[in-house]
Amino acid sequence: MPVWRLRDFHAEDLDQAIQLWDQSRGSAEPVFTVAEVMAAARASHPAVVAAVGDELVGMAVAQTQGERAWVLLVALGARWRHRGVGSALLADLERRLRSLGISRISAVLPEGAVGSEAFGNSGYVRRDGLIYYELLEPLGPDQTSLLTELGGRLLPGGLWQAMAGMDREKQIIERRIVLPLTHPEVAERYSVRPPKAVILFGPPGTGKTSFAKAVASRLGWPFVELFPSRLASSAAGGLAASLRETFAELTELDEVVLFIDEVEEIAGARTGSADSTAHGVTNELLKLIPAFREHDRRLLVCATNSVRSLDSAFLRPGRFDYIIPIVPPDAPARRAVWERYLGPVSDEVDLDQVVASSELFTPADIEFAARKGAQAAFEREVLHHQGRPASTEDYLAAIVDTRPTLTPDVLTEFEQDNELYTRL
Repeated sequence: MPVWRLRDFHAEDLDQAIQLWDQSRGSAEPVFTVAEVMAAARASHPAVVAAVGDELVGMAVAQTQGERAWVLLVALGARWRHRGVGSALLADLERRLRSLGISRISAVLPEGAVGSEAFGNSGYVRRDGLIYYELLEPLGPDQTSLLTELGGRLLPGGLWQAMAGMDREKQIIERRIVLPLTHPEVAERYSVRPPKAVILFGPPGTGKTSFAKAVASRLGWPFVELFPSRLASSAAGGLAASLRETFAELTELDEVVLFIDEVEEIAGARTGSADSTAHGVTNELLKLIPAFREHDRRLLVCATNSVRSLDSAFLRPGRFDYIIPIVPPDAPARRAVWERYLGPVSDEVDLDQVVASSELFTPADIEFAARKGAQAAFEREVLHHQGRPASTEDYLAAIVDTRPTLTPDVLTEFEQDNELYTRL
């Protein structure tokens, strides 16, 4: 076996170093990426290689942070493992680090990674019982800055699972919207075109905004909400110009869920009596949607309380793939929402009675009533020193004091809209 020697990392070693990193990955994903490792080596952080002639057979790289250093890489060629090369690389790396005043050297490795034996043989203590946490930022600096300027954000995971009740709507949205976007290859195989734009309609408080956010969370895409009232004052040319500017900026994001609530404000039906400004805004939005649809991994979600007030051209299939009703919650859905907001005390409350008494309640109404009932129990404890959990009576009283969003007239109008406009 030829004799190997240790030396400094050189810039011309880069290609072989990347090959070594790739050989040493194994089945476990490394903690530090090849880009991070090579950037540290090229930035003159401590890096040492083992070479046989011009061939690299091993490499170790560290990154210093104050008095601590992190070992980013111990990589070995497949034929050079279990020959003491890894231990020698670590010893040389440690010498370099100590000369820089480093007093603590740490390493994080996947289980069974190449180099594990070298750490064990070199006196490193394995600390069991630790949990490694990592937050991956999916956006680059430029896109993060743009998202901030647009008032958008990445929503936390789990919003989809947290949607209580509304199982029928969840199933429709999951099948029509989420699945084609998360399985584009399968969709293409079956000639299913992933949706680019959808409308959610229904009475106020039924959860249209919550569904839009849950879809963004489920997809892991940035969520941007456009507020027509804010757009109107943000550009010298008024709302139409502001819409053009915002849609142009959105093209710089690789993926996005764009949400417009109360879209009837900027896409109302055009009539002969409408002023030219309103016509111009509607016309502008109608022109912008087809261009938005040309890009993959972007979804426009518009929400309205009054789908009948939207311009007929706005509702055409060429612009929106689906028009989905978000229906008021039935008894099972109300029960699920109540259970969510009551939490642990739901076992102590007569849910059948509470659900039956909140027949015209939306999820937003239920949240308010649940909070009101809990507040009554809290005040009883603090002000009257009568500590006991909120009871059925507390929540029934809260229901009586809550004005429901839905009325028979609202429900009748929604049922008519459901028959006329739903497109699934």
